[in-house]
Amino acid sequence: MLMREQMHDYQRKAVAKILSTPKCALWLDMGLGKTVSTLTALADMFESFEIGRVLIIAPLRVCNTVWMQEARKWEHLQGLTFAIATGSQQQRQDAISSGADIVLINRENVKWLHDTLKTKWPFDCVVLDESSSFKSSSSQRWKALRKRLPQIRRMVQLTGTPSPNGLLDVWAQAYLLDSGERLGRTMTAYKQRYFDSDYMGFKFTAKDTAQAEIERKLSDIIISMTADDYLQMPERIDSVVNVEMPTDAVNAYKALCDDMLIELSDSVITAPSAATLANKLLQAANGAIYDAEGAVINLHDAKLDALRDIVESVDEPLLVAYNFKHDLAKLQSAFPDAVVLDKSDATVKRWNDGKIKILLAHPASAGHGLNLQQGGSLCVWYGLTWSLECYQQFNARLYRQGQTKPVRIIHLVSQGTIDNQVLDVLDSKQTIQQALIDALRY
Repeated sequence: MLMREQMHDYQRKAVAKILSTPKCALWLDMGLGKTVSTLTALADMFESFEIGRVLIIAPLRVCNTVWMQEARKWEHLQGLTFAIATGSQQQRQDAISSGADIVLINRENVKWLHDTLKTKWPFDCVVLDESSSFKSSSSQRWKALRKRLPQIRRMVQLTGTPSPNGLLDVWAQAYLLDSGERLGRTMTAYKQRYFDSDYMGFKFTAKDTAQAEIERKLSDIIISMTADDYLQMPERIDSVVNVEMPTDAVNAYKALCDDMLIELSDSVITAPSAATLANKLLQAANGAIYDAEGAVINLHDAKLDALRDIVESVDEPLLVAYNFKHDLAKLQSAFPDAVVLDKSDATVKRWNDGKIKILLAHPASAGHGLNLQQGGSLCVWYGLTWSLECYQQFNARLYRQGQTKPVRIIHLVSQGTIDNQVLDVLDSKQTIQQALIDALRY
C-alpha cells in the first residue's frame, strides 16, 4: 500500500489548490494522478469537518472502477467510504441513503438525482470528473446541477480536455464554479463579449483579444499541468497512411458530395443536410454506407486492405479505433480473432496480459478509465472522429505514464475525402485548447 509521502510534488500542488480554492478546476493531462490528488484533498476536508458529503459525477466505467480502486492503493485514504449509484433505480436510491462519505453517479443520472432528492440534497461538495461533459448549458445534466449550486459549497472540476471544440466550451464549465462572475451570467452575453458571429448568427469566431482575457479571468480558479512538464512520457510517433479508393468508389463519393444523392445497388442514398452529408461521406471514406432503410452497401475495402498490410508487417498487438457499426462488422469478418472491447474487466486484463492480437474499440466507449498501455503501443485509426475529446482520450489509453515503448498512432486516410478535413479540424481544435492550457499552466 502506498503512503501519502510517496505522492509527487505536482500532486501535492493539486491538493493545495483544491484546499485553498472552494470551487476550482484542475486541467490535468492523463496520468498526472488527478484521482488521488482529489481524494487526498477530500480526506483532509472530511477530517477538518469542512465538508459533510461528496458527490462524484463521472463516466460510467470510471464510477464503477477507478475511484474506489485508487482509494484502495493509498494508506491515508482507507477511512473513506464509497457508494456507487449507477445501477437500477433501487440500487441508486440505496447508494444515496447509505450514509457513505462519497457517492459516485454517472453523468446520465444527474437529472434523475436532482428530481429524486428535491429538497433533501445532502452533498455540499461535488466533483465533476471529466467536466467537459458539462460544456453545454442546454444539456439536462447542466441545468439540473446549476439549480443545486446554492447548496454546493465546494466543487472540483477535473479534465484534460477543457475546450475540445474551442473557447465556446469554457463558459458552461466556468459558470458552475462562479455562477457567471468571471465570464458573464449568460451564454449569450459571453458570445457577445468574446466572439464575432456570421450574419446568420450560427458560427462564432473568437475575437483577437478573447483568449488572453478569458485566461486572465480564470487564472485564480484553475490549475493546469501537462504530462510533458512532469512525467517521463514515451516517444509518440503520429503518421498518416494514405489509402487510394477504387475508381467506382471515388466516382460514387464525388457524386454524393456534389449532388447529395446517389443510386447504389437499387437503393437511393440521400443527404438532405450538411451534417447528414458529412456523416455519409465519413462512412463512404471508410468503405460502406447506410441506405434509407439502414441496410449496408459496400463501396470498397481499401482501408481494410491497408489494415491487413499493417497487421502483416508488425509482430505486436494493435488497438484499432472504428467509427460505424458497419466498420466493426467488416473488421470482425476480416479478422475473426479480433476482440471487441466491452465493459468486462476481463477483456482489459487479457489485452494487458498480451493475449489479444487485435483489440477493436469505439472511441466513445474507450475514452475514460482504461489503462491499456501494458498490452501494446500501436494504435490504428480505421475510422476517424470529429471529437477532439474522444480522439485525445483514446490515444491516451496507450500514450500515458507506464508505457515502456514508443507509441505509434497511425491514421488511415482515404485520399481526397473528408478524412483529410477531419484531421485538419482535430489539429485546429487541439491548437486552441493547448494554448488555453499552456496559458494557465501551474
